[in-house]
Amino acid sequence: MGVIELGHVVLYVENAERSARFYRDVLGWHQIIPDEGTAVGGMAAFSGGRTHHELLLIEVGAGAAPIPAGRRVGMYHFGLRVGDTDAELKAALDRVVAAGATVLGASDHTVTHSLYIADPDGNEVELYVDVPGVDWKHDPTLVASGVKPLNI
Repeated sequence: MGVIELGHVVLYVENAERSARFYRDVLGWHQIIPDEGTAVGGMAAFSGGRTHHELLLIEVGAGAAPIPAGRRVGMYHFGLRVGDTDAELKAALDRVVAAGATVLGASDHTVTHSLYIADPDGNEVELYVDVPGVDWKHDPTLVASGVKPLNI
């Protein structure tokens, strides 16, 4: 057995309609289930066309425990490529700021330029572009380059 690719991410969310609006209307992700603009049965799914679904949201309601703050075991963030240029990353930043999303930071990882934001439930999402001309396939050590501040 060998992993071929990451297939999808599933998130528990307090309110599926609220989270669907964020991923659909703010981030521009194509909602495939149930119908664009709704969240039926407390779920919503999204795909960029690579596979049947890349993100699934499952509603757990307002009584669920929030994500604990600080150092913890579990998912840190997941990354979404939002374009190919810093101009596209800047446009993504402008869009999330205009929507009132929380911006957590920005980093130059040598191989990517990244913004970090929080979704409505506090899940951290990395929005990134690959840095043109960086050949990480022939030098995988570039992925472990030091993190530098990014002014976007």
